[in-house]
Amino acid sequence: MKNAIVIGATGGTGAAIVEELVKRGIPVIAFGRSRTKLEQLAARIGNPPHLSLAIGDAFQTDDVETASRGADVLFHCANVPYHELEERLLPLGKAIMKAADRLGLKVVVVDGIYPYGRRQEELVTEDHPKEPHTRKGRSRLQFGQMVFDSRWNHARSLIVRLPDYYGPTANQASYLGGTLEAIAKGKMGFFIGNMRVPREYVYLPDAAKMIVELAIRDQAYGQEWNIPGAGVISGAEIVRLSRKASGSAKPVIPLGRIGLSILGIFVPVMKEVVEMLYLTKEPLRLSGEKYERFIGPIQATSYGEGIKATIRRLKGEKMP
Repeated sequence: MKNAIVIGATGGTGAAIVEELVKRGIPVIAFGRSRTKLEQLAARIGNPPHLSLAIGDAFQTDDVETASRGADVLFHCANVPYHELEERLLPLGKAIMKAADRLGLKVVVVDGIYPYGRRQEELVTEDHPKEPHTRKGRSRLQFGQMVFDSRWNHARSLIVRLPDYYGPTANQASYLGGTLEAIAKGKMGFFIGNMRVPREYVYLPDAAKMIVELAIRDQAYGQEWNIPGAGVISGAEIVRLSRKASGSAKPVIPLGRIGLSILGIFVPVMKEVVEMLYLTKEPLRLSGEKYERFIGPIQATSYGEGIKATIRRLKGEKMP
């Protein structure tokens, strides 16, 4: 990889990948809609000379193509709000893939676990059946099929699948983002789903390292890759570790179907979370066996260390 562009650079996964590329000294273009957010991202990592910013609309193929000239790898980290997913996810993906195809780029698509549907294996491999039973799962499945469609004659793609994530760059669009931010600021918070059932989360700096390792290997393209987290942890334990790191003791309220539906009257995206609550009761855990076999060891920061680092960043403390 000589030069990279990250589409959706100010989102949780995009910002983490930008930081990882910068650490490796790889010239990178951070692409997004908001100049202010892009400048904040650049400032946070010290305005390195090999980071450039590009303002544009990821739904516009010409914007993506113009910004991507000179890059050889495109990281697709852009996303759409939950309540717009069914209408806008495919148009977004098609616009980006069309630009990548015009330029003959390698494309690294960061996606989630929704296309698998309910788990049929204890550890879900890349060969697990994709039988989504939710609207969002079906939309994500169509999106993945579009990425590998034969119409793209010049772009070469891979898809990375992550479980729920957390980390210093995660925002309130993630399940844990709002919870950890509230605890860091000493405010009352909410936790989506059952707080007693252990679930898998991946620490975004770990995920970014593994995603970049895939991106630099030519043989990784044309395939899907699962990236697991550091085991499982309950919501109650997450809250305990977060409070310990922040010194806060404010309450954290779990939100189930009824709570999310009520909150959704005022915040539409919350109402859309309801159909995905099955994952908080029947957690799906990813297998990293394929990654370990072909790429190397799984990066797995402990939850204690990862949550501590996340809280420190959210409180505005400087990272070591």
